[in-house]
Amino acid sequence: MKKAYLEFVVGLFLAIGIGCLAWLSIKLARKDFFARNGYEVQAAFSNGSGLHAGTPVLIAGVEIGRVKSVGLEDYEATVLMVIQPRVVLQKDTIASIKTKGLIGEKYIELTPGASDGRIKPGGAIRDTQSAMDLEALIGKYIQGNLAKPDDKGQPPR
Repeated sequence: MKKAYLEFVVGLFLAIGIGCLAWLSIKLARKDFFARNGYEVQAAFSNGSGLHAGTPVLIAGVEIGRVKSVGLEDYEATVLMVIQPRVVLQKDTIASIKTKGLIGEKYIELTPGASDGRIKPGGAIRDTQSAMDLEALIGKYIQGNLAKPDDKGQPPR
C-alpha cells in the first residue's frame, strides 16, 4: 500500500513538472496555439530589422496585439499585425519600431491619432517610423562622420 502511494505521488509530481515545462516552452517561444480574436492591420517600414512573428504591439505600454508576419514588398518591410477587437485605431495612427532598453528586443509602439476616421480590418497604417540603427550610428561616430555643429550650434550644410 505504501509503495503504491509513493508511486502515485511521484507520477503526479512528474506529470505536473511536464505540464509546467510545456507551458514555459510555449510562453518562451511566444507561440499562440490557441487562436486569438482580433483584426489584421498592415504597416510598411523602410527597415524592419528585429521584427518577427510574435513581436508585441503596444499602445501606451499596454500590449494590444502581436505581429503575425513580416515580409518584403516593394523593398519595404511589410508587417501584418493582429489587433485586439476592442481596440479601435484612428486613420492617423503612427506605428514606430522601438527597442526595450538600449539593446533589448524590438516592439511596435502605436501612437493613436485624433482623426474621426477609423482603420478598418485589413486596412493599413500609413505613418510609420523605423527603428534607429544603433550600429550604423556607432560606426559613423567611430569614423568621425557625424555632423558636428558650428560655433553657433547650427549643423553644417
